[in-house]
Amino acid sequence: MLTRATLHRVVGAALEEDAPWGDLTSTTLLPAETTATADLVAREDGVFSGGEAFATAFLLTDPDVTVDLHVGDGDAFTASDVLATVTGPARAVLTAERVALNLVQRMSGIATLTAAYVREVEGTRARIADTRKTTPGLRAFERHAVVSGGGRNHRYSLSDAVMAKDNHLAVLQRSGLDLATALREALSRLPHTAHVVVEVDRLDQIPAVLDGGAHTVLLDNFSLDDLRAGVALIGERATVEASGGVDLTTVRAIAETGVDVISVGALTHSARALDLGLDLRID
Repeated sequence: MLTRATLHRVVGAALEEDAPWGDLTSTTLLPAETTATADLVAREDGVFSGGEAFATAFLLTDPDVTVDLHVGDGDAFTASDVLATVTGPARAVLTAERVALNLVQRMSGIATLTAAYVREVEGTRARIADTRKTTPGLRAFERHAVVSGGGRNHRYSLSDAVMAKDNHLAVLQRSGLDLATALREALSRLPHTAHVVVEVDRLDQIPAVLDGGAHTVLLDNFSLDDLRAGVALIGERATVEASGGVDLTTVRAIAETGVDVISVGALTHSARALDLGLDLRID
């Protein structure tokens, strides 16, 4: 969740990184009393995300800056739309400009890409979800952007759920532990609210995962035929998730196999920053 505390911590750190001893250009060239108004303008179509992050960059720089958001997170927009208006001391507006733009461009790019995936699976039961393949330090921002685009969030961190992947299973096998037994023992030690996901890459691994009581079976890099077979084998005994080999050209066919969730790392690790600009005018 993108909380106020997280906004202030991350945006504050970004501002300090960008102007550790102040904005030398603005403070030496611009009169302190000069005010300015700037419009956040879309250069291309997209889905908006990051309004609070954008505003926080200016407000932390100077509380006398006013930010009026004209769209909300999750709203679609077209090129040339004015998305927000910033008014205040010119020095502060220019000092915060790059950090504010970096965040809103990144988040709107993620939201726009996510919305494209969500559109591709319309009419199926599949939900589009993100992964932990996020920029270190920016996970809450990027995860918020996925939701803005209509997607869902996977586990937030390693502390949130049990998710046994191929390397975990390899360690279990090397240790001589039976997977079904290991899962049942893990469930006996976990709180009743904990969710257990197990990733498999072959159909013959599924029965042991189901016997162990996993809540979600993640079918990784399965062919479409094997995805359909996996969905039939699992039935209603667990949630079926698909991952691997997912892009905008393949996601529809994957969704039509009947899986419940499709996790897509590209939502956060490959999204292009959207082209948004800050057009300034001096008052």
